[in-house]
Amino acid sequence: MLFQMFSLVLDAVVSLLAGTCLLRLWMQRQRIGFNQPMGRFVFAMTDWLVMPLRRVLPGWSRWDLSSLLAAWLLKLGQYLVLWLVLGRLGGLGLLPLVSLVGLAQLAVSSISALVLAYALMSWVQPGSLTQAVVERLCEPWLRSVRRVLPLVGGIDLSPLAVLLLLQLLGMLLASLQGSWMA
Repeated sequence: MLFQMFSLVLDAVVSLLAGTCLLRLWMQRQRIGFNQPMGRFVFAMTDWLVMPLRRVLPGWSRWDLSSLLAAWLLKLGQYLVLWLVLGRLGGLGLLPLVSLVGLAQLAVSSISALVLAYALMSWVQPGSLTQAVVERLCEPWLRSVRRVLPLVGGIDLSPLAVLLLLQLLGMLLASLQGSWMA
């Protein structure tokens, strides 16, 4: 039971930090300014890790590779700590792959949270600054689904379709990771 409690706290902390690194990556990719509350939060949470990595790994095109590396290193550290606490000394070579799948799972969960926030805010707080930022973050995924799924009675079902696809992808990733960790 203590291991489960430790694992839960570690996962919450690492997911918050790594997820914020992924948000930083995506905000820079979408050219969203960091001079609004969400951007200031992202900088405050990630600068301590991303800025030193940026000296080693510069950006490429519009991709902030140091933010991606930071998120992966956080997940790698999480799985390494859990692996060592469990006393598994063998199979350490799989940890980079397991942490990469864990990072992909985190990305899927983060995108799901953004799409859910977008859908709720479009009803509750349309036109707010935060809603506009979340909309810009979600638009690439929603746009591709909207091309296939038309409005139904004037209602946009693309967030629901994206959430369903993300859940399926998350299940696939969990199965893949479970097979490696067994």
